[in-house]
Amino acid sequence: MSHHRRNFLALSARLLTLAALSSAFPGRALSRTAAYPFSLGIASGSPRADRVVIWTRILPDPLDAFSAGAQAYAVQWEMAEDEAFTRIAAKGSATALPELAHSVHVDVAGLRPDRWYWYRFLLGDAVSPVGRTRTAPAQDAMPASLRLAFASCQHWEFGEYGAHRHIAVEAPDLVAFLGDYIYEWGPYDLSHPATPRRRMNVCMTLADYRARYAQYKSDPHLQASHRAAPWIVTWDDHEVANDYGNDRDELLDSNFLARRAGAYQAFYEHMPVRLLALPDGPQRFAHMQIYDRYDWGRLARFNMLDDRQYRSYHACQQPGRGGSTSVTSRCAERLDPARTLLGFEQESWLYNGFASSRAQWNFVAQQTLMAQASQVPVSNADDGRFWTDGWDGYPAARQRLFDNITRHRPANPMVLSGDVHTFYASDLKREFNHPVSPANPVIATEFCGTSVTSSSRPQSCTDQYVAQNPHIKFGRSDRRGYVMMEVTPGRAKVKFQALEDVHKADSDVSTIARFVVEDGRPGIVRDD
Repeated sequence: MSHHRRNFLALSARLLTLAALSSAFPGRALSRTAAYPFSLGIASGSPRADRVVIWTRILPDPLDAFSAGAQAYAVQWEMAEDEAFTRIAAKGSATALPELAHSVHVDVAGLRPDRWYWYRFLLGDAVSPVGRTRTAPAQDAMPASLRLAFASCQHWEFGEYGAHRHIAVEAPDLVAFLGDYIYEWGPYDLSHPATPRRRMNVCMTLADYRARYAQYKSDPHLQASHRAAPWIVTWDDHEVANDYGNDRDELLDSNFLARRAGAYQAFYEHMPVRLLALPDGPQRFAHMQIYDRYDWGRLARFNMLDDRQYRSYHACQQPGRGGSTSVTSRCAERLDPARTLLGFEQESWLYNGFASSRAQWNFVAQQTLMAQASQVPVSNADDGRFWTDGWDGYPAARQRLFDNITRHRPANPMVLSGDVHTFYASDLKREFNHPVSPANPVIATEFCGTSVTSSSRPQSCTDQYVAQNPHIKFGRSDRRGYVMMEVTPGRAKVKFQALEDVHKADSDVSTIARFVVEDGRPGIVRDD
């Protein structure tokens, strides 16, 4: 753990006293708090034109899951039209239940569209930090612009969250997080020269996942990023287990669904998400719909996808193993048209969203690179070597998605991606192995962000990938960071923001590439 993070956690721990919050009566508001209860910060998300979700979790010590006691708390909340809270727009009380890790989710309704608000929580005499959030524009409004940050993949042990410090400074309208918010494992075991390196402290239970989220959310720069703007979020594999697909993990564990349910519950407990209905019963989080659609007036539509929960199993898995591998044309299963990455129900939902959209820009925000990325040169349709965990493992599903973009013609389709720890900018077309032509046009544009901290392959390998896949116009795997976008009715401008040193929380950031996509003209154009 870095010196910076150790100091922050030590400060949180020093706020504790011998008395505990458990001295309070169940569900009763406190007059005094014995320890500061908002150590994990606050957050907002899932914005609509008339509402937004605000979140916190009552936990005095982020390193002690029992520091909140075993009873419920009545937590007060306020939403104001000004940062000084002189004009209160809404207020109320919410119950922090121990069954949900004392998390609080308030869906604040009755708000005005396209407005900034400030919010906070109160427990006894303790007041949370103030967060800034906003509602989406009205359904028929055409906003002048939208400033969006998106990011993914933030392994705690691999670096500092300098990217989040810069996102907070950027003060965007909206943040999209595309998965791997936590990693289910901690550091590598360096005591043994094993190959591959062994992973330590792997999460298996609900308590494990709760502790990992508390560790990550204790970071002050991540907290600042959450306070700066509302987030829309999805998950990828590491919120549960590496390369899991549907109900199967790499080890083919017969108890995996119970593990996944614990991971899904912990995700809900720590994210500002809106569920259609809170699940009930002993396995209430065994399944949880996280994909959703967010409209920003008529300027933008965001289709936020889930490519983990409903997918077909990975193609051509190794004997006795689940998870991904790399395959060639000898893997006929990869091409099976019955295979799906999203599940057919989510596919239908997505295509209906294409058909009904009136938005000027239509974003598909999802976990992993959509452009074909062969690991070897490709000279014909039978060539190539492909990683089976991403869209290359499900080419028929990708083709259906492209066919529906062509059929429904949503305006300015754009894919936002993460997962592969690399900045990529790509042209998307129906036939990747053939040049662009009137019969094979560029139908959408893809921007893939690098990781916040997680490591990647050498840049020499990425240069080779770009050379072997000419529809990928840019690739940088040697830098960590995030992506900033400014979307207007006439164009979308994109900046790849790269940290100078991921191991320094105060690292500088620089723009390593700029792109512009003009209205009605899909495809990658440099704007340097």
